[in-house]
Amino acid sequence: MAFPYLKEAAMRYARAAVIADRDGKYDVAVKNYNKAIEVFSKIIKLYPDSPLTPMYKELVAKYKKRVKELEERKTERIEYSGNGSGDGGKESFWKDIVLEKKPSIRFTDIADLEHAKRAIREAIVYPVRRPDLFPLGWPRGILLFGPPGCGKTMLAAAVANEIDGVFLQVDATNIMSKWLGEAEKNVAKIFKFAREKSSEGIPVIIFIDEIDALLGVFSSEVGGEVRVRNQFLKEMDGLRDKDSKHHVYVIGATNKPWKLDEAFVRRFNKRIYIPLPNKETRIQLFKLYLKNLRIENNIDYEKLADLTEGYSGSDIRDVVIEAHNRVIREFFEKQGGIGDPRPLGMDDLIHAIKSRKPSVDPLTIKRIEAWASQHQAL
Repeated sequence: MAFPYLKEAAMRYARAAVIADRDGKYDVAVKNYNKAIEVFSKIIKLYPDSPLTPMYKELVAKYKKRVKELEERKTERIEYSGNGSGDGGKESFWKDIVLEKKPSIRFTDIADLEHAKRAIREAIVYPVRRPDLFPLGWPRGILLFGPPGCGKTMLAAAVANEIDGVFLQVDATNIMSKWLGEAEKNVAKIFKFAREKSSEGIPVIIFIDEIDALLGVFSSEVGGEVRVRNQFLKEMDGLRDKDSKHHVYVIGATNKPWKLDEAFVRRFNKRIYIPLPNKETRIQLFKLYLKNLRIENNIDYEKLADLTEGYSGSDIRDVVIEAHNRVIREFFEKQGGIGDPRPLGMDDLIHAIKSRKPSVDPLTIKRIEAWASQHQAL
């Protein structure tokens, strides 16, 4: 199964688990957490060299921990002690959010997207290096939006390596709580921690992947979601204060920007559209993914780019993986694994392209582009 389909399945199970966990449906939550763990583990096994693998390992560990906690609820009565947790709970909370090992990916590992890299440098990297050059302040909120598989998460991960700072990874799982008032306290704790670190001279990135799942507006929501949104608004307004010199930045990523509350959209000074790769970028992507493979001299990158119009970056990566697997499969079937496999050729890539369709729906692209025409702000 292709990488984007596996990723989507894993995230779908994770979202279902978080919703069930929040609503107190613990048996359903455990079931979906386990399914998410299973699919994420499969992704890790199939794509060990993916730059997102460390992040998926973090998620697997976090979900396994939550499953253990929920299963323990079945055998023992847990009393709520007013403030939410003891020292052990506090330690667990920060372990889930603070990414101790930053992702290894850098901007140079990402094909094209120069407009996004430039905007991020201007908003984060330059103010961190020379705050004295920004007397009017600098942007504190960056929204990366666009179709799945086009590099939003990779860009956010790369920022951690562009500055020597702390990377906080936030999602609904480590924010929402069944206890009244606890979720907004979690939000306040995150921003308080970020400001404290910043006051010590350490820049902080608060990254919220699939931000629409946490801060979007839904037809059937309870008071908890509203209070969390209001707390985020309050905290982000504090960062935007003209007298604030904190180097705390909020980066949100979403495939569905239209689900965000307009009040949140305004808080993101930079709203950057991450589109499907154009022809030149598709050429770069094929070269990037083929550079470590043994290939023939007949690779026509122009033709490959023409054949993959409408494909996302992850789609192209899957095409190369499938073409390489074809070579390896033939090697074992014909040579029994003895000797060396033949080089990967143009025919292998064309065969893989014919067997794989783009993962992004054209209607989704039109909807995102319509939103971008009204809200993009570089």
